[in-house]
Amino acid sequence: MNLLITLMAFAFALGLLITIHEYGHYRVAVACGVKVLRFSIGFGKPLLRWRRGADKTEFVLAAIPLGGYVRMLDEREGEVAETELPRAFNRQSLPRRAAIVAAGPAANLLLAVLLFAVVAMVGVREPVAILGAPPAQSPAAIAGLQGGERVTAIAQGGVTEEVQSWTDLRWKLLNAAMNGDRLELTVQTAAGTQQRQIPLDFSGSTSTAENAGFLSTFGLHLQSPPAEIREVVAGGPAQLSGLRAGDQIAAVDGKPIITADALMRAIQQSGGKLLQLQVRRDGALFSAQLQPKSVLVDGRPVWRIEALLGGEIPTVKVERNPLQALQNGAQRTWDLSVLTLKTLGRMVIGQASLQNLSGPVTIADYAGKSAELGWMAYLSFLAVVSVSLGVLNLLPLPVLDGGHLLYYAYEGLTRRSISQRWQERLQQGGLAVIAMMMAIALYNDLTRLLGQMH
Repeated sequence: MNLLITLMAFAFALGLLITIHEYGHYRVAVACGVKVLRFSIGFGKPLLRWRRGADKTEFVLAAIPLGGYVRMLDEREGEVAETELPRAFNRQSLPRRAAIVAAGPAANLLLAVLLFAVVAMVGVREPVAILGAPPAQSPAAIAGLQGGERVTAIAQGGVTEEVQSWTDLRWKLLNAAMNGDRLELTVQTAAGTQQRQIPLDFSGSTSTAENAGFLSTFGLHLQSPPAEIREVVAGGPAQLSGLRAGDQIAAVDGKPIITADALMRAIQQSGGKLLQLQVRRDGALFSAQLQPKSVLVDGRPVWRIEALLGGEIPTVKVERNPLQALQNGAQRTWDLSVLTLKTLGRMVIGQASLQNLSGPVTIADYAGKSAELGWMAYLSFLAVVSVSLGVLNLLPLPVLDGGHLLYYAYEGLTRRSISQRWQERLQQGGLAVIAMMMAIALYNDLTRLLGQMH
């Protein structure tokens, strides 16, 4: 069933994003008076085709659904009747040609704005911005964070913004880190009785901020679920000690325990000795003794209690009115576009790992996972991929829309177009770069997939 959901979610995402992209080209071409001969979703052998409109434009659904194209009347691709010359793409003014080419990526970015806005307006439940205990000597620990603090606001450049959730905070922190900014967090203590200011300095983090685990390394991560027993294995140490589902571990050997992570650390650090527990059940406290069980993992002993740990993470529903939602959608699309371009730029100059490139396998995996989480998660996934598709198509590489816009920029500056011979050479170079990027992305996909299998 999971595989079916993944395939269906991936196929729908691919079809929608490609259709929106090509429709952008098509709509602006028609508005500019250019005759459109074919609108194709996919390449190769047509599976479905039909004609519509005064120009009898052919609409095609083809066999290879990894892209699409809009074929317009053009003297460079065939003979054009003299009466239709004014409607040929190559006869259009430079601004019109540029607008038609830019319309595809623009349509993807506009879709992302609308999808982000819908999610913001409907509202989603997101984890409360409660920070976990930072590793000793990490920048966050040195700044004064201890764990359990709830972040309520973030001040940067004289502007203070409310923090609505962990997702909101994480986004703001990553942007600040990418820019090497200094900021100040307003946090409530774990008891919620007082507020204090925590200064954070990201000025030395710009070269590592795009790494997946950057925030955790810096010492900033969401607090793990509470130390609650969710399920016990029959005959295992947890059950033999009298623990059952719903029990909360309040202390181990007299040391207070709040999170599941802290409980797991206490178990691993026990070395197998008998643990004295304080357990809360139905509001009452009682004592229990727990004997961890040794299991060999890669030839080394690991201590287990054979129980599933972790309770409910506190969440908050984040929703906005229509105007705020549109503003939020536009801001998120802009921020994500800038972040994508910065990451790509750093990969080119060797400051970021090429492992950041993802291909169809990873995208399909995320499509399935987000679809299983619900419509709002899936719409957010579509928005993120739509931004990526729009930004990547604007890269100044021949074959991509950005490459054609680069040609038009040259034409606008020099008052002459690039020769056909040079365009062909550049196309070949662009194809080689795209092929290399796809190969790296596919390699990363397979590496992640094989890694999950271990």
